[in-house]
Amino acid sequence: MSAPDRVTRLAVVVPVNDEEELLPRCLAALDVAVARVRGERPAVRVEVVIVLDGCTDGSAALARPSSFTVLETGYRRVGAARAAGVETATPLLGRVRPSRLWIASTDADSQVPPHWLTHQVATAEAGADLVIGTVRPDFADLSAAQRTAWVVTHPAGHVNGHVHGANLGVRGDLYLAAGGFPRVAEHEDVDLVARARGAGARIVASDGLRPHLGPLDRAHPRGVRAAPA
Repeated sequence: MSAPDRVTRLAVVVPVNDEEELLPRCLAALDVAVARVRGERPAVRVEVVIVLDGCTDGSAALARPSSFTVLETGYRRVGAARAAGVETATPLLGRVRPSRLWIASTDADSQVPPHWLTHQVATAEAGADLVIGTVRPDFADLSAAQRTAWVVTHPAGHVNGHVHGANLGVRGDLYLAAGGFPRVAEHEDVDLVARARGAGARIVASDGLRPHLGPLDRAHPRGVRAAPA
């Protein structure tokens, strides 16, 4: 088996739908993660696309001054927003073999750790076609009992195999072969991973990175949101 292609292009996609309260910390965390990958891997070109999908709050005013590309859409479907983000980022990165492109996905209510991108690139170059990662709720939003329950059921180093769009990465050629993110209102991440698995992708479930979910995550009830059944 030949060695996997080195990653030379990195597209990061963040769908946003009325996230003005949590978006600033998402953008600040991405700034740190992008700076780290540029410092450690200067040959890798990075493009972050913030997709403002049907926003009616102040999210746009927060996103526009950032150093990232801002795309405004009206789909109000997270799958369509992620797909549009990939389609926008790819030409901005310049021509490259799809196997050298890595697509990373997170959410606007999440705060990625500083080594989020460098870890994904290293995992890709170790042979992964797709990386699924765990997430952690914002402990400030949980009671003491809920925090204890989450820690007990999510020991460090344990990978539960759940799929989270807030912590997902895929190689460009596999993304194309699997048909990309479906333009649906929910579960676009699970659908993409299922099709990638059907295409024979090497999928790595990693606990090395746990983005923090914000306290106002509308897709899940309040509580221990990072452990769906």
